Amino acid sequence: MTYLQGFASTLRRMTGERRAIVDTPAGAPSPLQPVDLTDDASVSEVLDLAVRVGEVTLAAGTGAIDTANQVQFIASTYGLSRCDVDVTYNSIVISAYRGPTLPPASTMRIVHYRSMDFTRLADVDALARKIRLEVPTPAVALAELKEVTRAPHPYNRWIATLAWAGMAAAISVLLGGGVLVAVVSFLSTMVIDRVGRVLNRAGLPFFFQQVVGGFIASAPAVTLYNFQEQLGISISPSQVIAAGVTVLLSGLSLVGSVQDAITGAPITAAARFFELLMMTGGIIAGVATTLRLAALLGAELPVMSNVAPPDLAQVPTKVVAGAFAALFYALACYAERRGLTAAFAGGFAGALVFLIAQQVGFGPVLSSAIAATVVGFAGGLMARRALIPPLIVAVAGITPLLPGLSVYRGLFALLNDQTLLGLSALLAAVGTGGALAGGVTLGEWGARTLRRPRIVERTESLRRPIMRLGRTDSVRSKRPVKSRRRSAARWK
Repeated sequence: MTYLQGFASTLRRMTGERRAIVDTPAGAPSPLQPVDLTDDASVSEVLDLAVRVGEVTLAAGTGAIDTANQVQFIASTYGLSRCDVDVTYNSIVISAYRGPTLPPASTMRIVHYRSMDFTRLADVDALARKIRLEVPTPAVALAELKEVTRAPHPYNRWIATLAWAGMAAAISVLLGGGVLVAVVSFLSTMVIDRVGRVLNRAGLPFFFQQVVGGFIASAPAVTLYNFQEQLGISISPSQVIAAGVTVLLSGLSLVGSVQDAITGAPITAAARFFELLMMTGGIIAGVATTLRLAALLGAELPVMSNVAPPDLAQVPTKVVAGAFAALFYALACYAERRGLTAAFAGGFAGALVFLIAQQVGFGPVLSSAIAATVVGFAGGLMARRALIPPLIVAVAGITPLLPGLSVYRGLFALLNDQTLLGLSALLAAVGTGGALAGGVTLGEWGARTLRRPRIVERTESLRRPIMRLGRTDSVRSKRPVKSRRRSAARWK
């Protein structure tokens, strides 16, 4: 009984007081200090705050429905309970009904950028939690939001470059590569990141940046393979190329596109999915260009064969490699220490479940779906304890499982007149990507269902107590709700 009571207590703590964006409800509690609906300036201020919060969450890859719920919750907290929110691809429109005698107030925001800045996302999540608990004035909340969005990254840009490179090396080990494969993957990914940064500054469209990235990811592997006898080395080019392709795929909004399709935002899902296909096509074009040039120069590549499930002796190494791949991805996206720990745990759980499922006999698609479901569920639970958005754990946790090897296998087969095999591999890659995103969505839904209902009561202050099973718990966070962003100067 003692062990059962301890387990129950742990589960209550994991699903208890603290909430992050994963627990954002569709409606807000009755505001303690509602905004004056007849004051146009005050209403516009609330709408501007709500839509700017939505801008950050949407830019970070959050689904359209979750973004709309977050925007509506912020507006409802200040008394604008009857709001219509529409999120379509990169635009957010909100319209507030103020009564039969007043005209509705509306505003619109266009998201012109995509930024996987996990620190900024976590800080905005903390601000939303502060608004939920303390209801600061819209002016104060808007000033804090501007401070968050204008703050520099917590790490130097070279830290992110090294993290991308470390992620590629970890993924190459997860695919069965040795030390040489990891080193080559590390160096080639460093070049991809620095060249991509230069091209981005020059304003080159992202599609062509992906083409260049695919070319750089495959050229060193092809060159080393054809000179391995002279150099006295042995290298598998498919593992190096697959690691580079996985890194390039990790920056695309796979989870958001499929999540939008599942949760009822088909227009946004179609737009995001088409963008995803175009960017993936850029990667394929870059790799194909390298392979075709190598063929014209007389270079050869080994014939691709089916990859057997790893031996039991290899499972611990690959699980650790998957965990470090998720950790490095979170670091490359500027996550802070709490987010890094959660990402490591998510990557560890995802890789472990995936490899066990393969050992049992499940195929790669079903194994990916099971692992992603576990990652999404764990991300929702850890979000409450670490006070971070669950998107950090979900995206980082499934990143090591992205089908980079399947994409390369399919492309290689198509270029060698193996049409059926190539199309099968590419369809398997699409199925794996959909399984990962769908599994994450199902896991996050499961985490939401564990949230117990809360009863809000009016108090003398702006703090909201929670009535739960006959006892009242203050929802005051034990950690200060303020920006955790550090100055970039300490990293220089």
